Amino acid sequence: MGEVFVPPMIDGVSPSVVYLEKFMDNTKRPADIYHFLCQKFPHILPDEWQRRFDDGLVIWDDGRRVDANSPYCHGRHIYYYRFLENETIVPFEHEIIFENREFMVVDKPHFLTVTPSGNYVRQTLLTRLKCKTNISTLSPIHRLDRETAGLILISKNSETRGIYQSLFKKQTIKKVYHAIAPVHFGLAFPLDVSLCMERGEPFYTMAVVDGVPNSHTRIHRLQVHDGWAKYELYPTTGKLHQLRVHLNHLGIPIKNDPYYPSICHKEQGDFASPLQLLAYSLSFVDPITKQQMSFRSNRTLDLVSDKLTKD
Repeated sequence: MGEVFVPPMIDGVSPSVVYLEKFMDNTKRPADIYHFLCQKFPHILPDEWQRRFDDGLVIWDDGRRVDANSPYCHGRHIYYYRFLENETIVPFEHEIIFENREFMVVDKPHFLTVTPSGNYVRQTLLTRLKCKTNISTLSPIHRLDRETAGLILISKNSETRGIYQSLFKKQTIKKVYHAIAPVHFGLAFPLDVSLCMERGEPFYTMAVVDGVPNSHTRIHRLQVHDGWAKYELYPTTGKLHQLRVHLNHLGIPIKNDPYYPSICHKEQGDFASPLQLLAYSLSFVDPITKQQMSFRSNRTLDLVSDKLTKD
Protein backbone atom coordinates (compact mmCIF):
# COMPACT_ATOMS: atom_id res chain seq x y z
CA MET A 1 0.00 0.00 0.00
CA GLY A 2 1.16 3.53 -0.77
CA GLU A 3 1.71 6.22 1.79
CA VAL A 4 -1.37 7.91 3.18
CA PHE A 5 -1.59 11.54 2.12
CA VAL A 6 -1.35 13.95 5.05
CA PRO A 7 -2.47 17.44 4.05
CA PRO A 8 -0.18 20.23 5.23
CA MET A 9 -1.09 23.12 7.49
CA ILE A 10 -1.38 26.59 6.00
CA ASP A 11 -0.38 29.36 8.43
CA GLY A 12 -1.15 27.02 11.32
CA VAL A 13 -4.59 26.08 9.96
CA SER A 14 -5.26 22.36 9.51
CA PRO A 15 -7.84 21.35 6.89
CA SER A 16 -11.23 19.79 7.54
CA VAL A 17 -11.99 16.47 5.87
CA VAL A 18 -15.20 15.31 4.19
CA TYR A 19 -16.02 11.77 3.04
CA LEU A 20 -17.84 11.49 -0.28
CA GLU A 21 -20.60 9.04 0.56
CA LYS A 22 -22.57 6.92 -1.88
CA PHE A 23 -26.05 8.16 -2.79
CA MET A 24 -28.48 5.26 -3.18
CA ASP A 25 -30.92 7.60 -4.94
CA ASN A 26 -29.15 8.86 -8.06
CA THR A 27 -31.59 11.74 -8.34
CA LYS A 28 -30.05 13.18 -5.15
CA ARG A 29 -26.48 12.62 -6.25
CA PRO A 30 -24.77 15.99 -6.84
CA ALA A 31 -23.32 16.63 -10.28
CA ASP A 32 -20.00 17.93 -8.98
CA ILE A 33 -18.00 18.67 -5.82
CA TYR A 34 -19.11 22.30 -5.72
CA HIS A 35 -22.81 21.41 -5.55
CA PHE A 36 -22.09 18.63 -3.03
CA LEU A 37 -20.39 21.04 -0.63
CA CYS A 38 -23.10 23.67 -1.03
CA GLN A 39 -25.68 20.98 -0.30
CA LYS A 40 -23.83 19.51 2.68
CA PHE A 41 -22.99 22.86 4.29
CA PRO A 42 -25.99 25.12 3.53
CA HIS A 43 -24.87 27.63 6.19
CA ILE A 44 -21.83 28.49 4.04
CA LEU A 45 -22.57 30.81 1.13
CA PRO A 46 -21.98 29.39 -2.39
CA ASP A 47 -19.71 32.36 -3.15
CA GLU A 48 -17.51 31.35 -0.23
CA TRP A 49 -17.10 27.82 -1.65
CA GLN A 50 -16.29 29.28 -5.05
CA ARG A 51 -13.63 31.47 -3.48
CA ARG A 52 -12.07 28.45 -1.76
CA PHE A 53 -11.93 26.56 -5.06
CA ASP A 54 -10.41 29.59 -6.79
CA ASP A 55 -7.78 29.92 -4.04
CA GLY A 56 -6.83 26.23 -4.21
CA LEU A 57 -8.14 25.55 -0.72
CA VAL A 58 -10.04 22.36 -1.64
CA ILE A 59 -7.89 19.29 -2.37
CA TRP A 60 -8.27 15.58 -3.08
CA ASP A 61 -6.98 12.85 -0.76
CA ASP A 62 -3.94 12.48 -3.02
CA GLY A 63 -2.98 16.16 -2.76
CA ARG A 64 -4.31 17.30 -6.14
CA ARG A 65 -6.38 20.45 -6.32
CA VAL A 66 -10.15 20.01 -6.63
CA ASP A 67 -11.89 22.11 -9.26
CA ALA A 68 -15.41 23.36 -8.61
CA ASN A 69 -16.71 21.32 -11.54
CA SER A 70 -14.81 18.14 -10.60
CA PRO A 71 -17.25 15.21 -10.86
CA TYR A 72 -18.58 13.74 -7.64
CA CYS A 73 -16.75 10.49 -6.85
CA HIS A 74 -18.03 8.53 -3.87
CA GLY A 75 -15.62 6.62 -1.65
CA ARG A 76 -12.97 9.31 -1.59
CA HIS A 77 -12.10 12.11 0.83
CA ILE A 78 -11.58 15.77 0.13
CA TYR A 79 -9.96 18.36 2.36
CA TYR A 80 -10.77 22.05 2.58
CA TYR A 81 -9.19 24.96 4.42
CA ARG A 82 -11.29 27.54 6.19
CA PHE A 83 -10.14 31.14 6.35
CA LEU A 84 -12.16 34.20 7.29
CA GLU A 85 -11.97 37.60 5.71
CA ASN A 86 -11.47 40.46 8.19
CA GLU A 87 -11.16 38.16 11.21
CA THR A 88 -11.07 40.20 14.42
CA ILE A 89 -7.57 40.39 15.88
CA VAL A 90 -7.34 39.29 19.52
CA PRO A 91 -4.61 41.57 20.93
CA PHE A 92 -3.49 39.31 23.79
CA GLU A 93 -0.71 36.73 23.86
CA HIS A 94 -0.48 33.24 25.28
CA GLU A 95 2.53 31.89 27.15
CA ILE A 96 3.92 28.35 27.06
CA ILE A 97 5.02 27.65 30.63
CA PHE A 98 6.02 23.98 30.23
CA GLU A 99 6.67 21.56 27.39
CA ASN A 100 7.91 18.00 26.95
CA ARG A 101 7.51 15.31 24.28
CA GLU A 102 3.90 14.56 25.15
CA PHE A 103 2.21 17.83 26.06
CA MET A 104 2.57 21.53 26.74
CA VAL A 105 0.98 23.69 29.41
CA VAL A 106 -0.19 27.03 28.04
CA ASP A 107 -1.27 30.15 29.94
CA LYS A 108 -4.17 31.48 27.85
CA PRO A 109 -5.37 35.10 27.93
CA HIS A 110 -8.99 36.16 28.11
CA PHE A 111 -10.96 36.42 24.82
CA LEU A 112 -8.85 33.85 22.94
CA THR A 113 -10.87 30.86 21.69
CA VAL A 114 -9.01 27.57 22.05
CA THR A 115 -10.00 25.83 18.79
CA PRO A 116 -11.20 27.23 15.45
CA SER A 117 -14.96 27.70 15.34
CA GLY A 118 -17.51 30.28 14.30
CA ASN A 119 -15.92 33.68 13.76
CA TYR A 120 -12.42 32.62 14.80
CA VAL A 121 -9.90 30.52 12.86
CA ARG A 122 -6.46 32.12 12.87
CA GLN A 123 -7.17 34.10 16.03
CA THR A 124 -7.35 30.98 18.19
CA LEU A 125 -4.90 29.44 20.62
CA LEU A 126 -4.55 26.20 18.65
CA THR A 127 -3.83 27.93 15.34
CA ARG A 128 -1.30 30.25 16.97
CA LEU A 129 0.46 27.30 18.59
CA LYS A 130 0.49 25.25 15.37
CA CYS A 131 1.86 28.19 13.44
CA LYS A 132 4.61 28.76 16.01
CA THR A 133 5.62 25.11 16.54
CA ASN A 134 4.74 23.64 13.13
CA ILE A 135 3.24 20.65 14.98
CA SER A 136 0.03 19.69 13.19
CA THR A 137 -0.99 17.10 15.83
CA LEU A 138 -1.53 19.64 18.63
CA SER A 139 -4.91 19.19 20.32
CA PRO A 140 -6.43 20.42 23.60
CA ILE A 141 -6.71 17.72 26.27
CA HIS A 142 -9.55 19.51 28.07
CA ARG A 143 -11.85 22.51 27.61
CA LEU A 144 -11.38 26.17 28.53
CA ASP A 145 -13.93 28.83 27.59
CA ARG A 146 -13.01 31.75 25.35
CA GLU A 147 -13.90 34.12 28.19
CA THR A 148 -11.73 32.28 30.75
CA ALA A 149 -8.00 32.90 31.13
CA GLY A 150 -5.40 30.53 32.54
CA LEU A 151 -3.91 27.09 32.17
CA ILE A 152 -4.78 24.52 29.54
CA LEU A 153 -3.03 21.26 28.61
CA ILE A 154 -2.28 20.76 24.93
CA SER A 155 -1.40 17.30 23.62
CA LYS A 156 1.56 17.06 21.22
CA ASN A 157 1.44 13.31 20.61
CA SER A 158 -1.75 11.80 19.22
CA GLU A 159 -0.66 8.32 20.34
CA THR A 160 -0.60 9.27 24.03
CA ARG A 161 -3.42 11.84 23.98
CA GLY A 162 -6.00 9.44 25.34
CA ILE A 163 -3.85 8.63 28.35
CA TYR A 164 -3.84 12.28 29.44
CA GLN A 165 -7.52 12.76 28.61
CA SER A 166 -8.26 9.91 31.03
CA LEU A 167 -6.92 12.09 33.87
CA PHE A 168 -9.96 14.31 33.44
CA LYS A 169 -12.41 11.45 32.85
CA LYS A 170 -11.22 9.70 36.02
CA GLN A 171 -11.08 13.03 37.91
CA THR A 172 -7.50 12.38 39.01
CA ILE A 173 -6.27 15.84 38.04
CA LYS A 174 -6.56 18.71 40.52
CA LYS A 175 -7.75 21.99 39.02
CA VAL A 176 -7.92 25.26 40.95
CA TYR A 177 -9.64 28.39 39.64
CA HIS A 178 -9.84 31.94 40.95
CA ALA A 179 -12.89 34.11 40.43
CA ILE A 180 -14.09 37.55 41.47
CA ALA A 181 -17.75 37.83 42.38
CA PRO A 182 -19.94 39.76 44.83
CA VAL A 183 -19.60 39.27 48.57
CA HIS A 184 -22.40 37.25 50.15
CA PHE A 185 -22.04 37.27 53.93
CA GLY A 186 -24.99 34.90 54.24
CA LEU A 187 -22.86 32.09 52.85
CA ALA A 188 -20.45 30.15 55.07
CA PHE A 189 -17.19 29.14 53.44
CA PRO A 190 -15.78 26.74 52.54
CA LEU A 191 -18.88 25.23 50.97
CA ASP A 192 -19.70 22.53 48.46
CA VAL A 193 -22.05 22.97 45.50
CA SER A 194 -23.56 19.88 43.84
CA LEU A 195 -26.09 20.48 41.08
CA CYS A 196 -27.71 18.71 38.15
CA MET A 197 -26.86 20.65 35.00
CA GLU A 198 -28.00 20.29 31.41
CA ARG A 199 -28.12 22.36 28.22
CA GLY A 200 -30.21 25.46 28.62
CA GLU A 201 -31.85 28.02 26.37
CA PRO A 202 -30.17 29.42 24.35
CA PHE A 203 -28.32 26.20 23.51
CA TYR A 204 -24.86 27.56 24.33
CA THR A 205 -25.77 28.07 28.00
CA MET A 206 -26.27 25.61 30.85
CA ALA A 207 -29.18 25.38 33.25
CA VAL A 208 -29.77 23.92 36.72
CA VAL A 209 -32.52 21.28 36.70
CA ASP A 210 -34.02 18.77 39.10
CA GLY A 211 -32.23 15.46 39.17
CA VAL A 212 -29.22 13.61 40.47
CA PRO A 213 -26.28 16.05 40.76
CA ASN A 214 -23.74 15.67 37.96
CA SER A 215 -21.46 18.56 38.92
CA HIS A 216 -19.53 19.46 42.07
CA THR A 217 -17.36 22.38 43.18
CA ARG A 218 -15.66 23.16 46.50
CA ILE A 219 -15.50 26.92 47.10
CA HIS A 220 -13.31 29.00 49.44
CA ARG A 221 -13.38 32.78 49.93
CA LEU A 222 -9.88 34.29 49.87
CA GLN A 223 -10.25 38.09 50.08
CA VAL A 224 -12.91 40.77 50.38
CA HIS A 225 -12.80 44.35 49.11
CA ASP A 226 -15.52 46.95 48.58
CA GLY A 227 -18.40 44.54 48.01
CA TRP A 228 -16.39 42.05 45.94
CA ALA A 229 -14.55 38.89 46.91
CA LYS A 230 -11.92 36.65 45.39
CA TYR A 231 -12.95 33.00 45.50
CA GLU A 232 -10.91 29.84 45.08
CA LEU A 233 -12.77 27.08 43.27
CA TYR A 234 -12.01 23.34 43.25
CA PRO A 235 -14.17 21.60 40.63
CA THR A 236 -14.18 17.79 40.72
CA THR A 237 -16.29 17.55 37.56
CA GLY A 238 -15.97 19.37 34.26
CA LYS A 239 -19.38 20.40 33.00
CA LEU A 240 -19.61 23.24 30.47
CA HIS A 241 -19.75 26.60 32.31
CA GLN A 242 -19.81 24.71 35.61
CA LEU A 243 -18.13 27.33 37.78
CA ARG A 244 -20.10 30.17 36.24
CA VAL A 245 -23.39 28.35 36.82
CA HIS A 246 -22.49 27.29 40.36
CA LEU A 247 -21.58 30.79 41.52
CA ASN A 248 -24.62 32.27 39.80
CA HIS A 249 -26.81 29.68 41.55
CA LEU A 250 -25.42 30.90 44.89
CA GLY A 251 -26.40 34.47 44.02
CA ILE A 252 -22.81 35.58 43.39
CA PRO A 253 -22.40 35.58 39.59
CA ILE A 254 -18.82 36.03 38.38
CA LYS A 255 -17.96 39.62 37.57
CA ASN A 256 -18.46 40.55 33.88
CA ASP A 257 -20.08 37.23 32.98
CA PRO A 258 -21.88 37.79 29.64
CA TYR A 259 -24.18 34.74 30.09
CA TYR A 260 -25.11 34.42 33.74
CA PRO A 261 -27.44 35.57 35.18
CA SER A 262 -28.53 37.10 31.82
CA ILE A 263 -27.30 37.12 28.23
CA CYS A 264 -25.36 40.25 27.26
CA HIS A 265 -23.74 39.91 23.85
CA LYS A 266 -20.71 42.05 23.02
CA GLU A 267 -19.27 43.19 19.73
CA GLN A 268 -16.45 40.95 18.50
CA GLY A 269 -13.85 43.67 18.97
CA ASP A 270 -14.97 44.61 22.48
CA PHE A 271 -12.21 43.44 24.82
CA ALA A 272 -13.21 45.55 27.80
CA SER A 273 -14.50 43.99 31.01
CA PRO A 274 -13.11 40.42 30.78
CA LEU A 275 -14.82 37.64 32.71
CA GLN A 276 -13.12 37.49 36.10
CA LEU A 277 -12.35 33.79 36.00
CA LEU A 278 -8.85 32.30 35.89
CA ALA A 279 -7.74 28.67 35.59
CA TYR A 280 -5.07 29.21 38.22
CA SER A 281 -3.33 25.86 38.68
CA LEU A 282 -3.13 22.23 37.57
CA SER A 283 -1.53 19.28 39.33
CA PHE A 284 -1.45 15.57 38.53
CA VAL A 285 0.75 12.50 38.47
CA ASP A 286 2.05 12.08 34.92
CA PRO A 287 0.61 8.73 33.76
CA ILE A 288 3.72 8.01 31.68
CA THR A 289 6.64 9.21 33.83
CA LYS A 290 4.80 8.75 37.18
CA GLN A 291 6.20 12.12 38.29
CA GLN A 292 4.16 14.68 40.21
CA MET A 293 3.45 17.65 37.93
CA SER A 294 2.28 21.01 39.27
CA PHE A 295 1.75 24.22 37.31
CA ARG A 296 0.54 27.70 38.22
CA SER A 297 -0.60 30.54 36.01
CA ASN A 298 1.61 33.60 35.78
CA ARG A 299 -1.57 35.71 35.77
CA THR A 300 -3.44 37.08 38.78
CA LEU A 301 -6.96 38.44 39.08
CA ASP A 302 -6.96 41.92 40.63
CA LEU A 303 -9.71 42.28 43.21
CA VAL A 304 -9.70 46.07 42.88
CA SER A 305 -9.93 46.30 39.07
CA ASP A 306 -10.69 44.10 36.05
CA LYS A 307 -7.04 43.96 35.10
CA LEU A 308 -5.25 40.62 34.79
CA THR A 309 -1.77 41.18 36.16
CA LYS A 310 1.34 39.05 35.65
CA ASP A 311 3.19 37.62 38.63
